[in-house]
Amino acid sequence: MSKKKMSKGLKRGIIIGVAAVLAVGGFFAARLLIQTAQYRRIISEIELQTPDLSRVADGTFNGFFDSILVSAEVDVVVENGVILDVIILEHSHGNWSDAVYAEVVAPRVVAAQSLNVDTVANATNSSLVILSAIQNALESGLN
Repeated sequence: MSKKKMSKGLKRGIIIGVAAVLAVGGFFAARLLIQTAQYRRIISEIELQTPDLSRVADGTFNGFFDSILVSAEVDVVVENGVILDVIILEHSHGNWSDAVYAEVVAPRVVAAQSLNVDTVANATNSSLVILSAIQNALESGLN
């Protein structure tokens, strides 16, 4: 094979390789953009409302909320219409290091006996997701 033919083949291989990398990268970039848009929509549609605690049965109730990029699973312990404890079983938040601070909303809910608590600056979305999981748990215990 001549140098010219090898050179053309090499160029063609490089072009195909670069095109493949760009296609795969484009796919993942588009997927991330779509997920981010869905995440923002879900977060913007969160409406927190404390259920009537006098109607929540005694027991431990599990709640989950997933906003695509942030999710939370909790157990909420209720006795005689009082929230005794909120246990965060899982809080997935990617690599956002400040999101872990949102977990302080759990003891705030217990103290306030309400979902109407302050969210955490720089972890607002994680706070809202955890509060939504708590709301789902309480709603699952309604009589």
